[in-house]
Amino acid sequence: MTAIEPGRVVAVVGTGTMGQGIAQVALVAGHPVRLYDAVPGRAEQAATTLAGRLDRLVEKGRLDAVARDAARARLHPARDLAELADAALVVEAVLEELSVKRELFAALEDIVADDCLLATNTSSLSVTAVAGALRHPGRFVGLHFFNPAPLLPLVEVVSGFATDETAAERAHATALAWGKTPVRCADTPGFVVNRIARPFYAEALRVYEERAADPATIDAVLRECGGFRMGPFELTDLIGQDVNEAVTRSVWESFFQDPKFTPSLAQRRLVESGRLGRKSGRGWYVYGEDAPRDAAHTAGPEKAPASVIVRGELFAADALPGLIEEAGIAVSREDDAVPGYPGWIELSDGTRLFLADGSAADDAGMPVIHFDLALDYREATRIALAPAARVAEAALKEAVGLFQALGKDVSVIADLPGLIVARTVAMLVDFALDAAARQVAAPADIDLAMRLGVNYPRGPLDWGDRLGARWALDTLEALHEEYPTGRYAPSQALRRLAAAQEDDAS
Repeated sequence: MTAIEPGRVVAVVGTGTMGQGIAQVALVAGHPVRLYDAVPGRAEQAATTLAGRLDRLVEKGRLDAVARDAARARLHPARDLAELADAALVVEAVLEELSVKRELFAALEDIVADDCLLATNTSSLSVTAVAGALRHPGRFVGLHFFNPAPLLPLVEVVSGFATDETAAERAHATALAWGKTPVRCADTPGFVVNRIARPFYAEALRVYEERAADPATIDAVLRECGGFRMGPFELTDLIGQDVNEAVTRSVWESFFQDPKFTPSLAQRRLVESGRLGRKSGRGWYVYGEDAPRDAAHTAGPEKAPASVIVRGELFAADALPGLIEEAGIAVSREDDAVPGYPGWIELSDGTRLFLADGSAADDAGMPVIHFDLALDYREATRIALAPAARVAEAALKEAVGLFQALGKDVSVIADLPGLIVARTVAMLVDFALDAAARQVAAPADIDLAMRLGVNYPRGPLDWGDRLGARWALDTLEALHEEYPTGRYAPSQALRRLAAAQEDDAS
């Protein structure tokens, strides 16, 4: 299916930040663009703003003056919906209210030609529901751009229950022709990105609500140990706490209040207090020229042990023995751990350091310190440790010194099952596998969407392949035992994959 030809009209209804961004993308791609807004004068204001944006693209060398002038000549504000009659594509970016969107498209259906593609940029509503009142819902798709639309490459092309395959293919081809990276997906709550990304926010909020660590420390661990571009508290401050909480609540309600998607009371209180993030000057953090920046909890310098014992296989943390030796610490290896089960690093007093496995350190019945999962233990600049109550102070200092000798900042948090990165990644892997099994999107598109849409350092399916399905399953089963609410119950997709991988290995 070919893309909509550049010479054909693209109409954008709604002239807020997202509408203007989509209009800019279509303009630069060579389309005549009609802007419409129900509020008088808004379309003209948006056209003026867009002209200024084109000027700035010329100043930055991203557009030449001739192309700028041609784009300006193709931009027309519309005062009435009837002026959109010759559009080949209409993209809606209005208020996220189902009744408003349905009324708009019902009106458009009486105006545009039968071959006009109709699209919604909704991020949280059902594409099927928006199209439900149309006489010809087959030409209706979701085109979910990410903000800012001119800069972010990802576009989710969403097929509603009644969407014709030819319409979805045409929308996909058009987004591709506009220089975007489109992914096809089914009409499921949250689509791909907002569905699978929920644990990134939810687990951080859960850690905070259990008072295991403060927002600055949680953000730092996920950035500097997990490899994420931003921590969830600073990211939701950037998005807007009201926006992020609304999406979470919408997905939760759409999944019939499935405990896996349960919203956070702490975030709800933040929204109720008006602390919405950067746009209000305060969210989880305070913003402004003179605002102090909250610092992550970082342990003071401690002396590293002269030697450690590595017992058994460390699996996902198997890079650590080599790093410890490179730091000048003697490592002796023993194979007396149970075969097939995670090994540990042993300190001089017998305290054992285990990779976080979803259980609490105190559950072990012995002096145990859990350390968090890292995207790359060599490149990570921070590690989180969670000691059991019976760990001696001297042993904890020795563990801190051990990781400091590897060049890591160390954050000591409360004894929390799964720590921070491990529980988050296990949940992301499970959500992605479940979405793939339910054919929400193709596996490759799921990983692509999560890398481009929310800048994850690795696609969750790829991450799961590297860690192994058994690691994710064991972590979630342990978390499910600690929190028997259903929130951490592993999906059938994860269980099946773990069983298949074990069969292949045997």
